[in-house]
Parts: sequence; C-alpha cells; structure tokens
Amino acid sequence: MSKSKLKEIVFRYLKFAVSTLAGTTVDMLVLWLCSHYLFNGRYWGEYLLSPFISFECAVLTNFVLAYFSVWRDRVSAYTFRSFLRHYAGYNLSCTSTFLIKMGVLLLIERFSGGWDVLICNILALCVSGIVNFSLNEHVVFKKKK
Repeated sequence: MSKSKLKEIVFRYLKFAVSTLAGTTVDMLVLWLCSHYLFNGRYWGEYLLSPFISFECAVLTNFVLAYFSVWRDRVSAYTFRSFLRHYAGYNLSCTSTFLIKMGVLLLIERFSGGWDVLICNILALCVSGIVNFSLNEHVVFKKKK
C-alpha cells in the first residue's frame, strides 16, 4: 500500500471516528432514556430492545454525516435516489455490525458479572466501529474505478 493511500485511509478513518461521536451521543442518550425510564428493570427491554432502538436512531445520524461529509467525494450525484440507495446499503451494513455489537455487549455483560448496559455498550461500540468503517470504505461507499 502506498504512503498516499495509507494517509487517505487514516484521514478518512479519523473523520469517520469524529463523525461517529454524534451517532454515539445519540445512541447513548436514547439507550439511557429507554433503559432507565421506558424498560427499567426488565432484562429484555434493557439489554435487547433499548440497544435496538438507540441503534436505529444512531444509524440515521451517522449516515447523514457519512453521506455528506466522510465519503462525500464518492457520492457522484446528490439525488434522492442516490441518498436512498446509499442509505439502504448503509443500513444493511450497520445491521450486520449491530449484530456484532449486540453479541459483544451480551458477552461483556455475561462475563463482567452484570456491568451497567451503558459500559457494555461503549465497549461493544469500539469493536463494531472498526467493522463498520471497513464495510463503508469497501462496500457502501467503495471507490468507483
């Protein structure tokens, strides 16, 4: 891999990491509201439904930032069709990383002796974030030849 290609990927990853802070903020806020008020004390609601709801809110936030900022040079035309097409691929890739996130979250919760769902979620987001970047870089917003 050339130095310029590596530099490009590192810079894009840093933009991606910074932009995902907004999605992470949305994810954590919605997770906190759902798990502590809507589903408080119910395992299925707290550890399964709350992360799912918060994830979908974060997906939309992250996609808008990815589409208009991180991978904007790879969007050939800003049309409604392009937006929907990219969003469909993005949502599909995020769904697969969501499954990874949930698996990691539940494993951490199980082996930690019951850490708070917010701590488990932060750790799971670190793992799934790397997978998510790779899918976006090489599939959803892949460089056209």
